[in-house]
Amino acid sequence: MPQYDYEIVNGEGELTKGQIEAASPVEVARRLGRDGQTLVGLTETPSTTLPTLRRRLRTVDLVIAFRELATLLSSGVSLGDAVISQSKGSYHPELVAAFNEISRELMRGTNFLGALRASKLPLPDHLFHLVEAGELSGHLADSLTRAVEQMEYDRHVAAELRSALTYPAILVVSCAAAVLAVFLFVVPEFVHLLEEDIELPLISQLVLGAGASFNDNRLLVGAILVAVAFSVVALFRNPNVRQRFVDALARLPLLGQWYSETDTAKWAMVMSAMLASRVELVGALTLASRGVRVSRRRAMLDRALAAVRGGQPLSAALEKEDALTATGYNLIRVGEQSGQLPEMMRSLATLYEENSSRRMKRVLTLIEPVAILCIGAFIGIIFIGVILAITAVNNVPL
Repeated sequence: MPQYDYEIVNGEGELTKGQIEAASPVEVARRLGRDGQTLVGLTETPSTTLPTLRRRLRTVDLVIAFRELATLLSSGVSLGDAVISQSKGSYHPELVAAFNEISRELMRGTNFLGALRASKLPLPDHLFHLVEAGELSGHLADSLTRAVEQMEYDRHVAAELRSALTYPAILVVSCAAAVLAVFLFVVPEFVHLLEEDIELPLISQLVLGAGASFNDNRLLVGAILVAVAFSVVALFRNPNVRQRFVDALARLPLLGQWYSETDTAKWAMVMSAMLASRVELVGALTLASRGVRVSRRRAMLDRALAAVRGGQPLSAALEKEDALTATGYNLIRVGEQSGQLPEMMRSLATLYEENSSRRMKRVLTLIEPVAILCIGAFIGIIFIGVILAITAVNNVPL
């Protein structure tokens, strides 16, 4: 039977801590709630078993846990009981600890938004805003469901991007391995030709010279590669560097359009969720623009937000900034006139998501042959240099 660490406050306001063995948190609350005592903190005592390797908390873990929480709330389960139920689920240990923290905060009288922030879970900003809107409107289950749907959508987009880049990454790694093998095992057999009185073609001199330098300075080259790798990782941890990299990619002909459509789909989806949860338009626009990755597009939406604050309709403000297509303006205009802007925003998100998916497939059809051609050309130059060196040796008169 599990043990629990508890904190209770008696009728005189004195705080008492202790441990108790019980079948569930509900039984602990029932047993300690007698005699006018109030339970303000409850956590399960950590197990004394040996620690094991733990995988990191993933987005899919958060999506599953909060989708189940939203389902419990939609089924009429009280918030406190739903959170306790989630804390007993077979989730990642960080999630169990987080739900225990949320339960403690709720017992102390904190609202759900404050309890979520206290849990320190890596949740997106839009979830906190939707939870706040849900608590204010009394539709917490619906707001949490929309927040989870947005998290699932973001995860789907990220998974598609990773899948799209997997094959080119494999090609690049294969190329690097092939070049390394040639420099380690093939080129050293012909390096001595550089020291002999043989006239070698320029390409052979470059290939053999590079191979000789590589083999003479393996440790130095390895140290430089490791230093470069660590430097790149350190740089990309800087938000400003990541932003500049994204902006640079967004300037490329095909990738720029792909990024733009993906950003617009995400922006429209967040807008739909916010408006459906009764978040006012300016607040929804402010939050949705934060999720836009490309600086130029974010600035464009910020200018549209300023125009909306000045009294312009959203459709007119976006059209002035040339932020969408003609179909997008019509959808938003119809939503404004009919009072169904959340539904039109969702339709807009679906439209741009489909366009983004088609654009991604088009980009992939170009990336793969270009990568194969570049890799083949690089390896071909190395082997041509080696073969020309062998031919030059065979042509030397005796």
